[in-house]
Amino acid sequence: MTETNRPSLALLGLGPMGGPMARRLLAFDGNLIVWNRTSAKAEPLVALGARAAASPADAAAGMVLTVLPDLDQVESLLPGPDGLLAGWAAKAIAGPTLVVHGTVSPIAVAAFAERMLHEYGVRVLDAPVSGGSAGAEAGSLSIMVGGDEQAAQSAEPAFRSMGTTVRYMGPSGSGELAKACNQIVVAATVTAVSEAMLLARSGGLDVAVMLELLQGGLADSAVLRQKGQRWLSNDFTGGGSARNQLKDLRFVLDAATAEGLELPLSSTVTELFGEMVAQGDGALDHTGIHRILALRRAAGQPDLPDLPDLPENRNAAHLG
Repeated sequence: MTETNRPSLALLGLGPMGGPMARRLLAFDGNLIVWNRTSAKAEPLVALGARAAASPADAAAGMVLTVLPDLDQVESLLPGPDGLLAGWAAKAIAGPTLVVHGTVSPIAVAAFAERMLHEYGVRVLDAPVSGGSAGAEAGSLSIMVGGDEQAAQSAEPAFRSMGTTVRYMGPSGSGELAKACNQIVVAATVTAVSEAMLLARSGGLDVAVMLELLQGGLADSAVLRQKGQRWLSNDFTGGGSARNQLKDLRFVLDAATAEGLELPLSSTVTELFGEMVAQGDGALDHTGIHRILALRRAAGQPDLPDLPDLPENRNAAHLG
């Protein structure tokens, strides 16, 4: 696709993932439009040459990419005089593409895509990403794409400005199903590493050396490389929240139920993250599952170092 017939681009949602993704898109298309509910988040991008839209309607473009936590937030951008539907109509943009980059239900997004196409002529792509904020900053995300294949081909150049692994997975919902599979591995990995570090520390091992050993062998992973220091410092603030991890795991179980599958490991990990969120630690990085495992320690075992006293966690017991 040449630059002259490339669709106009907008990105809505400038959070920890959306902000760096927008910077990558801006390098690809200097006419990028950005929008965020908190308008101040658009200012760094405006300084780089993006145009900040006053509303979703103002941000309406041939291809609108959304980086929002769930499908409800995407749907909230559509109605009313300030919504995307009004914007597309006012700008006479026929057959626009709406990209859902957030991790949402495969079942729900497939139904949403069908409704948007039949009622409004909008092609929806579900294109969740993996790689975390580090991958977004580096432009090395893994992007899993579901939906209309022609729309996916048109979007591929934009996707490749943000990711190094871009794969079309099939019809609507396929990208989100692939992300659900990804999240099984991510959630299980952070839980397994947390258990390993808990056992190592409790047994008197040097956890820094333990981390080095894990990274040097078959147990190595992007989780260890990007987040290994969290287990050493016991600092689980920021990052990909446990609350979002729990949301994603529930989508995993919903998809498994729809396929008639039982996923016992995913069920157990979902229960642990549910416990973590119920304890008030939902805003922590998902590696903070270590806290819940540590709090489950048998009585009478040697104390572990205290974990940070965070305002959102004061209803959770501390160690020590």
